[in-house]
Amino acid sequence: MLLLGLDLGTSSIKASVVDGSTGKLVASAQYPEIENTISSPQLGWAEQDPEMWWDCIQKAILKCNATQKYNPKDIQAIGISYQMHGSVMIDRDLRVLRPSIIWCDSRAVEIGKKAFEAIGEEQCLSHLLNSPGNFTASKLAWVKENEPRIYGSVYKIMLPGDYISMQMTGEITTSNSALSEGIFWDFKTNAVSEDVMKYYGFTSNILPEIRPVFSNHGGLKSSIADSLGLSSGIPVTYKAGDQPNNALSLNVLDPGEFAATAGTSGVIYSVSDQVSYDPKSRVNTFAHVNHQMNNENRLGTLLCINGTGILNRWVRDNIAGGMNYQTMNKVASKIAEGSEGFKVLPFGNGAERVLENKTVSSTLHGINFNIHTNAHIIRAAQEGIAFSLKYGMDIMAENGTSPSVIRAGKANMFLSDIFSQTLVNVTGVSVELYDTDGAKGAALGAGIGNQYFSTPKEAFVNMEKIGLIEPNASKLSNYQEIYAEWKAYLMTKL
Repeated sequence: MLLLGLDLGTSSIKASVVDGSTGKLVASAQYPEIENTISSPQLGWAEQDPEMWWDCIQKAILKCNATQKYNPKDIQAIGISYQMHGSVMIDRDLRVLRPSIIWCDSRAVEIGKKAFEAIGEEQCLSHLLNSPGNFTASKLAWVKENEPRIYGSVYKIMLPGDYISMQMTGEITTSNSALSEGIFWDFKTNAVSEDVMKYYGFTSNILPEIRPVFSNHGGLKSSIADSLGLSSGIPVTYKAGDQPNNALSLNVLDPGEFAATAGTSGVIYSVSDQVSYDPKSRVNTFAHVNHQMNNENRLGTLLCINGTGILNRWVRDNIAGGMNYQTMNKVASKIAEGSEGFKVLPFGNGAERVLENKTVSSTLHGINFNIHTNAHIIRAAQEGIAFSLKYGMDIMAENGTSPSVIRAGKANMFLSDIFSQTLVNVTGVSVELYDTDGAKGAALGAGIGNQYFSTPKEAFVNMEKIGLIEPNASKLSNYQEIYAEWKAYLMTKL
């Protein structure tokens, strides 16, 4: 059975076709080749056009089909991974009303803070497992408060993956996992949060129909199937946010397992069977893709740093003088650990939850005109990304969650030895690398959703580890000293 996985990222869209019988990638394509832009009409805002996503999705599928490595008519299920926490608002004619307010947008921070206080901190944390923060529900509240005409036309509010699924099938559905990431879900009542809906003045019919993550979310419309060369009626059988999906792609499904990714943002994600939360909501707990399957709790705790790959891209475009990423890494590898005192804070992509929703901004600190070069900046940026993840992992440890090993796909920042070695040496935790990514994970998720695989674990019996990065015992103390200096500088900015 051939399975199609779609990964709706911030920078680009990837389509992958996987052979379910072997778990092997048959073909993949990315669109566009260069990164999509994020619109920022005002300071702290971040928007993208959902119709642009849909156009890129179609072009990625057609580009994948053009490899001629498979018969598109043999695809039998579709899975969708998408950037988390975004908002898509449509009217009754299913037309998009405004650009999506995406995950790194900061405009709703104060609205979420007021909701946290009004509903009650203990009530929010014990029921929602999070502060409303600047998540999807608070973004919708911002539209209600600041764009009442648009809000008055809203028929449904959706997460990005729900929108893509709607475009493909005509059906509007969501899941408890999606609603939990939008902070619409009450984990005690196992239903939509009455507290959030009442406080923000939302009516229940503004939300899509709720279905399990792994289930039939609608069949491909004949008009769409014809334009994409696919068979009419192929079901969309899986939808999940990019970080729960990344964990799925790495077979991170059981308590105590950890996944990492470092694309536009950087994430450490752990799975637990305990309904718990961080008292300061610096790391966030959502329903994992297999939450309540077999009536078992599976919660994903997510540590997110907004500016990882986006910082590395900024350095490439503005500092590295036209180098590609491989050349950047080679040049930076000649610089000693710690970048000779040069420090970079990677917090230039909106309010950071790990910093209690403060907007700290990125900082390049300690430059010495006599010794520092662009190579120092390249290395310090990657070290700063790793140090920020270490900072967040310390918060996870405060809440009783510490990894013995982390799984990651060999992609994005994990293609850099500098970043990878810094991360394992500053945390003391090994990283296992696998040949997988979000699109492949979404394809396998589709196979779980249409019951080609009898259990989620069965989808990963052929998964192979392709690398292991282990801490260097002789360097651990040195990295701890460098990190302590970096953290001390961060504290001056908070």
